[in-house]
Amino acid sequence: MAGGWTRDGAVQDQIDDTVKDAVLAARARLANGEGETHCVECGDEIPEARRRALPGARTCVPCQQDRDGRIVTAGFNRRGSKDSQLR
Repeated sequence: MAGGWTRDGAVQDQIDDTVKDAVLAARARLANGEGETHCVECGDEIPEARRRALPGARTCVPCQQDRDGRIVTAGFNRRGSKDSQLR
């Protein structure tokens, strides 16, 4: 794929880096460590099945759904052109 002044494979490298960043961000959001028996947000008991399925669970399902809806991602400017930097 022609990329103007870029070397061969540079576009694929950008795609690979973007996917790698997304995977790392998703792994960082996974619960780890010792879980809780009660939700840290609302105080309701976390069901035993959820604690077994997700050992590091700290929230109940409804509170976790609210948290998942608030995830904000920040992208990286990989293009390096002046136009993309000015936006």
